[in-house]
Amino acid sequence: MIDTLLRDLRQPEYIHVLINPLPIYGLAMAWVGLIVSLFLGSRRAQIATLAIVLISAASAWPVYELGQQSYDRVLSMADSDGQAWLDEHQDRAEDLIYFFYALALLSAVAIVAPMKWPKSSMPLTLGVTLLGAIVIGIGAYIAQAGGKIRHREFRNEAPPKRSAEKQPR
Repeated sequence: MIDTLLRDLRQPEYIHVLINPLPIYGLAMAWVGLIVSLFLGSRRAQIATLAIVLISAASAWPVYELGQQSYDRVLSMADSDGQAWLDEHQDRAEDLIYFFYALALLSAVAIVAPMKWPKSSMPLTLGVTLLGAIVIGIGAYIAQAGGKIRHREFRNEAPPKRSAEKQPR
């Protein structure tokens, strides 16, 4: 059993599937925490939840990198519709990953900047809250295509058209 687990942990596609909920679920929980901290007016609660936002948004980077490393192997396992969804998933991730990075950066600024400029706390926290809601939606959009790669039961619509450069030869 341990040998199987260790073998699985060496496969980027396994780790990608294992950690891909972190950016979305972590952000969703932190977003709720930010709303609560804003109502409580507690800077300590804001810092704690901003740290969770930072960690969750930054966790998109290893998820993205492991997904890139997994592309060829997952492509070979998927049927033609799944391959089209894989390409769509990859395209969405490549186009939108920068929003996660921006959120991580903004949350870091929202933690540090009020130490020097205390009046910046509320606007920065509100900015993180707004961008966080957008990024949660972006994460769901990326994941929606990813879930259809190997799960036929989630395919409620026709697969996207594959570009000519990604067509099998």
